[in-house]
Amino acid sequence: MRSANLSPNSSDADVPVVGLREPCPCGSGRRYKACHGRGLADAGSALVQRPFAGLASEPDWVALREIVPSATSALTLSAEYAAQAAGRQVLLATVLPMAWPALVRADGTILLGLQTATGSGDPSRDLGDVLARALSAEPGGPVSSLRLGDGPRLQEVLDVTVPLEVTVHDGFEFWVDASQTEMTADVSASLEMANSTAMPTYRLTSVEAAYWCRMGPKEFLRWAQPLDEEPLLSALARLQSRGESALGADTRLIGTFRAHGLLVPVWDLPSGTEPQSLEEPAGAFLERLNQVLTETGELNEAERRARAGLANRQVTLR
Repeated sequence: MRSANLSPNSSDADVPVVGLREPCPCGSGRRYKACHGRGLADAGSALVQRPFAGLASEPDWVALREIVPSATSALTLSAEYAAQAAGRQVLLATVLPMAWPALVRADGTILLGLQTATGSGDPSRDLGDVLARALSAEPGGPVSSLRLGDGPRLQEVLDVTVPLEVTVHDGFEFWVDASQTEMTADVSASLEMANSTAMPTYRLTSVEAAYWCRMGPKEFLRWAQPLDEEPLLSALARLQSRGESALGADTRLIGTFRAHGLLVPVWDLPSGTEPQSLEEPAGAFLERLNQVLTETGELNEAERRARAGLANRQVTLR
């Protein structure tokens, strides 16, 4: 056994890589993460600013993690992991019962929960690890999160060229397959609670990653953008200063929030605005935005004021 000739003073290069919680092969008696795996453990805690970068539909990944109550999308695995799946369906879900990271149904279908607590600074790695372990988990139960930060990233487990095809749901009935025995008392209670808090949400079809929602008596549009923050803020400021940032009469761009490295502009909408009425205005806004992004000159005074106003109304969601 290789570790027999190792010592606690062995270099990292001499010590085989094992799971962070396993005994270190150097024979120190400590766990790998507290011994020769310290560098790997530290890397797992480092914050990744854009964890979903490189995945097709990055803005939708961010939106589904942060702002959409109930939605699903089929996932396509990379060639390596597709072989392990052996034809089983893999489904991304915003939330699963009791906030499970993943669930393997009795028929082998895998559901991956996006809105779940992650233990490292890289949600992509935490989610990728859960999904990889779900592929070998026994059917009929949840998959827990190890929260170690040493598994594969989503960019390794998934085919990064395939975009999400998001289906927004009114509630969470998709959790349960009526033909299977998954409706335990806990799941039933979790379903009832989740349905009671799900706010009406609609994904626009004319543009990507734009979500209308109704919060009490008010409606808003939250639109995750795939652009770098600085040029996007400047473009929004130019439009704002020219009175071209609205999505129709009595609509108003009220600010942005930052989530997983992307900006999400938010529009306040007149009470009673239905999502279908935003399709054409959103498409027209996107044309204006793309046009103004080509402008490279310095911002004028009015544009600088508009930019400062937008920047001052930012919040950050990790």
